[in-house]
Amino acid sequence: MIIPHTEIAKDTLHALIEEFVTRDGTDYGEHEVSTAQKIQQVLGQLERQEIFIIYSELHETCTLITKETLAKG
Repeated sequence: MIIPHTEIAKDTLHALIEEFVTRDGTDYGEHEVSTAQKIQQVLGQLERQEIFIIYSELHETCTLITKETLAKG
């Protein structure tokens, strides 16, 4: 189920994005980017609908996925 980012409380959205950008293996290229910058980048991607927040009822978890991954099903 897609959860619109505009329907999530700001603090909750921030915590979700922060958890996402600080996961092991998240790579932002050869230049170091601060966590605050990463969060702003993800917020921009959510606003442009390049990524989406997906809630799994089965696992009761949320994650962020790209538009391309979502299209693949």
